[in-house]
Amino acid sequence: MDFALTRSQYVRWRNAIFAIFLASGTSIATWASRVPDIKSALGVDNAQIGLLLLGMGVASILGISTGPAVMARIGARRGMLAMMIMLALGLVLIGVGTTVFASFPLVTIGLALFGFGNGCLDIMMNVEATAIEQEAGKTILPLFHAFFSFGTVIGAGLGWIATAWHLDVATHALVVAAIIFIGAFACFANVPNRDAGLDPAEPGDKPHWRERMHLALSAWREPRTYALGVVMLGMSFAEGGANDWLALGAAEDHGGGTAIGAAALTVFSVCMTAVRIFGGPLVDRFGRVLVLRVLAVAAAAGILLFILAPSLPLVFVGAALWGVGASLGFPLGMSAAADDPAKAAARVSAAATIGYVAFLGGPPILGLISEHIGLLNTLFILVALVVASGLFSGAAKPLALNAKAGAAARNTSNGS
Repeated sequence: MDFALTRSQYVRWRNAIFAIFLASGTSIATWASRVPDIKSALGVDNAQIGLLLLGMGVASILGISTGPAVMARIGARRGMLAMMIMLALGLVLIGVGTTVFASFPLVTIGLALFGFGNGCLDIMMNVEATAIEQEAGKTILPLFHAFFSFGTVIGAGLGWIATAWHLDVATHALVVAAIIFIGAFACFANVPNRDAGLDPAEPGDKPHWRERMHLALSAWREPRTYALGVVMLGMSFAEGGANDWLALGAAEDHGGGTAIGAAALTVFSVCMTAVRIFGGPLVDRFGRVLVLRVLAVAAAAGILLFILAPSLPLVFVGAALWGVGASLGFPLGMSAAADDPAKAAARVSAAATIGYVAFLGGPPILGLISEHIGLLNTLFILVALVVASGLFSGAAKPLALNAKAGAAARNTSNGS
């Protein structure tokens, strides 16, 4: 049975998912922009910050791995609500643990909740976004990720202001967490319950949740999933590495101070957002593969300039190129995974898992390595991974699908 939406329902669904991407980006940049202050308040070094990130990364990977099961069991709508509440609670504990108690264990617990909530949420919101893209019939997934990046701009900008005004981490985190908590319920009210379109008198229309789990895992048997995974892994490392280490690199290794570090992260986020806003038409005009290869060159050049820059102005130029280059790798990998609408949810979940493992698990590894060779030298690893991403970009070439396949997909997506 088809799942039909009115124009108004579609717009409210799309806008709600835009808002969820925005909230996720804001939450991550809120943490990232205050890393230097959190490090100072806790009295820890880069290796211990790396351990905090590792704990968050492990929790995030658990969330990513759990995402398909949560969707199969309770659906993305209720799952997204629960995860937004969880990440808001985690953000509160990070702030209180830093400012009120100066407690490394409490911040670790907060990051674990924050990481699990964001990891699980990322899978769900991307599956919902690809379903909306299939309804639209054109490349719009970069625009959803533009809202994530716009969220990082907001989060980094607020972090910059909070740092410049000497606002403590707890107050900053509590304000952002309260906004996300309230927004979670507003979004829940506007995301359609796609299972509700199925007639309960016809249980055969809706696959059992175990069957949906089996479908969700099937993508891991496809070689194209892993090729797209390399594309997304390189760019996810580049994006995640910037979110967690760019501010610290500019602040300490380039000697700019915490306000300059937050400003450099803001420049990165602004440039990434700008490209994502206009990315869809560019991809429709020039194709995914060419766009991905050009952006891989830009990202590699930007990271190299950031590492080697002899002055702060060039640090900002490097951050800008870094943001431009890393902008579309992840969303275009998602679009490519969703080329066959009949298997979109399964393939998007698998591709997102690879990307988010790199996005969230990579930065802690970089932190541990940086204790031995220095943070800027560690960033050369990102250059190599971005180059690999560019070399594997051919995997994103669109699949040739007929209209019948697309129609069949809409029926299948009702059960996800």
